[in-house]
Amino acid sequence: MGVRFAESQRPADGRPRRHVFLLLDSFSLVSFSIALDALRLANRHCIVPPYRWLLAGEDGQVATSSSGTQIRLDMGLSPVRHDDVVLVCGGIDVQRATTRPVLNWLRREARKGISVGGLCTGAYTVARAGLLAGRKCTIHWENRDSFQEEFPDVELSRSVFVVDHNRYSSAGGTASLDLMLKLIADDRGQDTADWIADQMVYSSIRTDRDEQRLSIPGRIGARHPKLSEVIRMMEANIEEPKSPRIMASDVGMSGRQLERLFRRYMDRSPKKYYMELRLQKARNLLMQTDMSIINVALACGFASPSHFSKCYRLFYGTTPYRARWAQTVVKQPSADVSSSTH
Repeated sequence: MGVRFAESQRPADGRPRRHVFLLLDSFSLVSFSIALDALRLANRHCIVPPYRWLLAGEDGQVATSSSGTQIRLDMGLSPVRHDDVVLVCGGIDVQRATTRPVLNWLRREARKGISVGGLCTGAYTVARAGLLAGRKCTIHWENRDSFQEEFPDVELSRSVFVVDHNRYSSAGGTASLDLMLKLIADDRGQDTADWIADQMVYSSIRTDRDEQRLSIPGRIGARHPKLSEVIRMMEANIEEPKSPRIMASDVGMSGRQLERLFRRYMDRSPKKYYMELRLQKARNLLMQTDMSIINVALACGFASPSHFSKCYRLFYGTTPYRARWAQTVVKQPSADVSSSTH
């Protein structure tokens, strides 16, 4: 399904268009604040301010970001107007923050036909509410594996942001600004979006065709095309690993040549690098899903839980069982880093 671009839904009575930021527990402060500031600057640029915003949260009092910073809220899970935009601001441990009251609120408000978006990991919450079925979206790259396992009916993109009709998503960090600049450009014109970018000293506005991660050569610091192609093959074949010798043959080199390339550029063997990729995916699934240990093992190409546990312990210094148990311990934010902002 192709991407459908945003429709302007300016209130018929000429009121400013209102954005409701739903701040989940441990939300990403940068993703939220950079999106909000884009609206503030749009108001500064226009003769008649076109936007308003409200900050919402489950308890209606205070929301705490992943850094421990506390934000005073304007409202709880109260009804919104049919022409509002709801932006769900996620962060770390979004599964725990996606509570039943939040899901019920999103489903109820979505029946009004409102626009709904997810910033950073907020797309997970929107998907859990059933609002992305058959749609296209994006999410922070660290959450891709668990998202794909849980929501196979959602078309997941690697882009920095996605606009699919009245569903929006951004991958986190500065990608929230790219999304907001796109929506503001659609609504107020490209000149307004460019002015905002200049004010924020943001010299390279990205589009929905830009990917959220560096290219493989950029990430690994090596520009050997055959090495990059083999790493792409490894990343695409986690559940059913391929032999490094077969991948070497696929790109027109010998297994010994591939071994030398990995030793030179990656300081490890192809086999070890491949194992690390599989274990990193396994850790994401353990931390972000309720999949059983055996299903995590199978999803990452391990034939048995015992082999998976042995490899995981050698790499991370603990077993998959202990890693998951440790994840259930609730960490309280330190009081000395908290501040109240409105």
